Order: sequence, then structure tokens, then C-alpha cells
Amino acid sequence: MSDITQLLRAAQDGDRQATDQVMALLYADLQRLARRRLQQAGHLTLLDPTGLVHESYLRLQASGQLAFPDRKHFLAYAAKVMHSIVIDLVRSRQAERHGGGLEQLTLNTAVANLPPQGDEQILRVHEALEELAALEPRLAQVVEMRYFGGLLESEIAESLGVTERTVQRDWQKARLFLSMSLS
Repeated sequence: MSDITQLLRAAQDGDRQATDQVMALLYADLQRLARRRLQQAGHLTLLDPTGLVHESYLRLQASGQLAFPDRKHFLAYAAKVMHSIVIDLVRSRQAERHGGGLEQLTLNTAVANLPPQGDEQILRVHEALEELAALEPRLAQVVEMRYFGGLLESEIAESLGVTERTVQRDWQKARLFLSMSLS
């Protein structure tokens, strides 16, 4: 059993120090997830990777859900939390009472290197993913772990208890479903 797995079990039992150690050990992985998630969101969020990791940590602590059997499950859940944070930010920005019709301005010069995406596109992808989850929950999990979490097929297979080939087929089916939903 790895050190992280032991720490996750201790955190599940309420050990606050173990929770902090898990975050410290997986901080680089969480930063990578956040960077990837923010690149996919384009210039739509005002968060940087560090802010997204910290917001995810706060939500994780607030939820009280620290029951993760291993590193892969923890990172898959963190990817899901980061996804929900970005969706929440997009939705709140679109709300008229928050000036949803106004153009956003940022002082971040890295925005020029990111692919353009609109609020509607992010919400359409989110809604299509929710529709997929209602029809085929495992396919949606594969998309979240691979696309939003950046996990490898072998890690996804181990996490879901299926073969790598099943993950590959699920990924193909999910991509087909999402492309049909978004067109």
C-alpha cells in the first residue's frame, strides 16, 4: 500500500494532518489538472491554476467526502470538482444580475495563447456530458477522468475496474455521443 493510500485512509478517518499531507504530495498533480482544465475553458475564468486548486481543496473540505481508496480515485474526484467550479463560474458570469451581457476584460496576457471558447460552448459541453451520464454513467466517468482529469487509459481502467480496451471503447462511444450532441 502506498503512502498516499495510507494518508487517504487516515484522512477518511478524520485526520486533518493526513489531509494536508495528501494535498502537499499531490499538489503538482492537482496543478497539472487545473492547468489543463483552465486551458480547456479558455479565457472564461478569472482563476489561475493555483486559485482553482485552492478552491477545489476548499470544496473538498466542505463536502467532508474524503473516502478515496487511492490516488487515482482522488484525482478523478478532484477533476470533477474543478469541472464543477468552472461551470459555476460561467453560470454566475452569465447571470444578468452579475452583468452577464457585458464583455469580460482580463489583465492576464497568457489569454492570447489559448483557444477561444464561449460561455455557451462550455455550458453545451457540460449539458451534453450530463445527458451522457444519465444514459451511460460509465462513459461520462471515462470522459471526466480522461478529458478533465488527464488520467491515462490504464489509470481509468484500474479506477473503474475494467480493462483498458473497455476504456478505449467507452472513450470512442462517448466522443461520438458528444460530437452528435454538440452538432
